[in-house]
Amino acid sequence: MNFNDWTLEAIREEGSCFSWMEELRFNWIPQVKNALSKILDGYSVIVVTDREFKWYSDYIVDRVNQLSKKRPFIPIYEIDCIFPTAYNLNEASELDALYDMLDISFSSGYIFWYIGSGEHKHYEFIEQDKSSVIWRLNHEIEGLFSLNRSDNLVDIKLIQAYQLFDKALDATLIGEVEL
Repeated sequence: MNFNDWTLEAIREEGSCFSWMEELRFNWIPQVKNALSKILDGYSVIVVTDREFKWYSDYIVDRVNQLSKKRPFIPIYEIDCIFPTAYNLNEASELDALYDMLDISFSSGYIFWYIGSGEHKHYEFIEQDKSSVIWRLNHEIEGLFSLNRSDNLVDIKLIQAYQLFDKALDATLIGEVEL
């Protein structure tokens, strides 16, 4: 099954509480499809969030490799676990040094998964990398998955979007869906 059809079917299987995702899937699909392709190619994923959404990167990393999933471990890491002072870097030269370190550490390749409003210091660099996954909050940009930060349900929608990502990861790993 192709990824677009699979995504629509997976959203509809979740019922009406997930209907909001049906109209946003057009921006979700290309980014997730690209991320899944990169993961299958041996890339690692580095999650970067605004401080307000640090809980979400914890959520992703805590759940992606649960033993109960009975699948290969997926190389998804939080930026501050790789480099604890990453959020303190300010100068372009400091950020360049961090990215040089990441290039050496992840020689098979890596992509970023950014979740936030775009105010994070790393965002400018991440935005330039067209293979990165960007989930923007409070600023709609065509081609990017966007949610409204002031939506009372934004946390629930982020969790549901991750659950769909995780389900897509499973479907991709077992060959149920073609990228």
